Amino acid sequence: MNATSSDATAQVPDPGRIVLLTTSHRVAPGLLSWPAWQVLRAADQVVCADGAHPQLPYLREAGISVDEASPDAQDLVDACAGGRTVVVVATGEGEPRLTDGLARLAGSGRIQMPDLELLPASYDLPGARLLDLVQVMDRIRVECPWSSQQTHKGLAKYGIEEAYELVEAIEEGDRDELREELGDVLLQVVFHARIAEEDAETPFSIDDVAGGIVAKLIHRHPHVFGDETATTPEEVKEHWLRTKAEEKRRTSVTEGIPLGQPGLALAAKLASRVRTAGLEVELPRGEGVGYELLAIAAHAEAGGVDPEAALRAAARAYRDAIRATETG
Repeated sequence: MNATSSDATAQVPDPGRIVLLTTSHRVAPGLLSWPAWQVLRAADQVVCADGAHPQLPYLREAGISVDEASPDAQDLVDACAGGRTVVVVATGEGEPRLTDGLARLAGSGRIQMPDLELLPASYDLPGARLLDLVQVMDRIRVECPWSSQQTHKGLAKYGIEEAYELVEAIEEGDRDELREELGDVLLQVVFHARIAEEDAETPFSIDDVAGGIVAKLIHRHPHVFGDETATTPEEVKEHWLRTKAEEKRRTSVTEGIPLGQPGLALAAKLASRVRTAGLEVELPRGEGVGYELLAIAAHAEAGGVDPEAALRAAARAYRDAIRATETG
């Protein structure tokens, strides 16, 4: 009895192995993990339903034969019979038809299923989804009747609106709104960079924009990327202002302050530059509410208070009082 059972067990055929190989389109084709290359080289068969899959030229260059085929679940199970390993190079959409079919076969209990393995062959690095945004923006710029006609000047007002909406989301403490508004601000950056690519005289791309800010951040953080030290926020700000002055070669602390910003923010920024530079400058005296607001803004900045934010908070309280009166 036991011998018969052992013989029967020994004669059960090896059902084989199915490996579903997934790759990220955000990583350059051919840059696969070592486990992925090992599986591909050892496989008895490699199949891919997409003849234009970006990985195929690199796999074939490495000497791996790939069959352009779209087997169903039963075909794949049959191909694995006798202990064979079949690797399926997944398309960009994945292989839902195949995986659903394999799940149904496994659930039926009628057949012995091969070992099933999902093997990610390449992974997204942090920030990889930005590549999707660049790609989507490029297509919209080409194909959308509205987006294809936009200019830097035409979009300027949207940049201001999105920045204010971002500030509002921050001050309201709404995390979902914050995430969405950050996306809207990011869209403005990518949109302007895409338009800039088409400039006939001085074109630049999103890579140029990113490269510029990376270089600036490294240069202005010598305590992180260089030999200098900074142990307090004040020392960090000192490094920042010094390197910024060297870059811009400015002759006045007022240079670089946009005069078109809201009045309280402008007054506070001027006061901040004066205080940081160690200058002794008396506030101008004059009649009218403008000079009074200037003094209030300078006093707030000296006390570490953002007058614009403070006024917005007070305005929201006023708004709430108005609504309470309307509904009361």
